[in-house]
Amino acid sequence: MARRTWKTYQPNSLRDALEGCKVYARDKHNLSVERIADLMGLVDHWALYKWLQNGRFPTNLLIPYERACGINLVSRWLAANGGKLLVDIPTGKQADAGDIQELQARLHDVTGLLMKFYQGNENAEDTLAGIQSAMEQLAWHRGNVQQHPQPQFDLE
Repeated sequence: MARRTWKTYQPNSLRDALEGCKVYARDKHNLSVERIADLMGLVDHWALYKWLQNGRFPTNLLIPYERACGINLVSRWLAANGGKLLVDIPTGKQADAGDIQELQARLHDVTGLLMKFYQGNENAEDTLAGIQSAMEQLAWHRGNVQQHPQPQFDLE
């Protein structure tokens, strides 16, 4: 199985987003479901297993779940499902050549997906995920250029 590129990964359902967060936490931070539940402040980790299994997750625990896992896939899915873009807050930092090359590669990839889709060789779900990801990155660069005259401190 090919490794996921988490920066561009777009979940296609709520269960997929919840599962993706769990897989990310395991792969990147070596966290088990029990440890995620502990970081969320849950007394019983079996409740978390149940919510992940059936996709019925309490809304007030979504943010603690994403913070414990270290990725916001549920928020991304909710925004995309509502027809909205989710864009990281730009800091106004100077973009380097790697940032521009990454944008160019993403736009090139999504153009290829569109060509394959219109030829009937790609499914709509993957094409929409690629378009969503490219639009989010373009929106971030737009906000970064707007914020450039007054850059924020890099506190993270």
